[in-house]
Amino acid sequence: MTIDNPTTRLAGSEHEKGVLLIIAATLAWSASGVYSRLLTTDVWTAIAWRSLFGGLFLLIPCLFLEGGISRRQWRSVLHPSGLAMIACQTFSQGCFIGALYMTTVANVTMIYATTPFIAALFGWLILRERVAGRTLIAGAISLIGVAVIVASSIGGGTGWGDLLALGMTASFALVIIIPRISPGVPSLPPTVVSAFLTLVIFAPFGSAGSLDLHNWIVLAAFGATNFSLALVLFLAGAKRMPPAEAALIGTMEIVLTPFWVWLLFSEEPPVATYFGGAIILGAVLWHTAVDFNRGRRRLSAALPPAH
Repeated sequence: MTIDNPTTRLAGSEHEKGVLLIIAATLAWSASGVYSRLLTTDVWTAIAWRSLFGGLFLLIPCLFLEGGISRRQWRSVLHPSGLAMIACQTFSQGCFIGALYMTTVANVTMIYATTPFIAALFGWLILRERVAGRTLIAGAISLIGVAVIVASSIGGGTGWGDLLALGMTASFALVIIIPRISPGVPSLPPTVVSAFLTLVIFAPFGSAGSLDLHNWIVLAAFGATNFSLALVLFLAGAKRMPPAEAALIGTMEIVLTPFWVWLLFSEEPPVATYFGGAIILGAVLWHTAVDFNRGRRRLSAALPPAH
């Protein structure tokens, strides 16, 4: 006779929801290249107004997450960690769109895939956190892949875009580290403020008058899905599953982002990007798979024996 355990069924259901939420977040993030190629406006205008829409749509989850909208929550923007988050997020947003305009989507995606390893380096430098040997190995391998991609861009017209992608990656790695310095400081309000600050900084260099209905729709969708919705979906999914498993599903973005652009716009990355990207993707998958297997073994060891 088999006895159905409702607790196990509920846990399985929550895990399945987590998987679906992470997949949805990954799909939303992977659309960044498509949005950037649909835009026909200049880069300054794209940076400014995509950030505005992202900030506006992010106000909605602020009503429900991290304690809702309150004076205490929004005072976090004046905390040193909040100010650091605002600076890093603003810099990252500018570099991100600039990189998409100045180099191939594949280059941006592959360079951005090294974020976990750069975050681990910053964690060691700033927080003195121990870095696992496998992380050091995977990080060193992935940096070789980045070197292959960037070296091929020198003199090829995409070098500045690759450097912007590196700047975006490094600044976003800091965004990952900063909340761990001050865990009690909410992170959503500084993110919203950074979006509006990006608008203020970059709008004077752009041309809002050049925006037609097509560009307004693309920018609104870009900000709503890629900036706001993806973040909320990922946070909701990550709470329902082990971090290593969430990261493993999230690696789909590395493949999907350039794939959509190739499928819809026939954008072919340089040959070196295939080699460098394969090195980076292999390092990321190996590292994430090891973490995932270790997490499963720890979970199995913690479970009581079956009767």
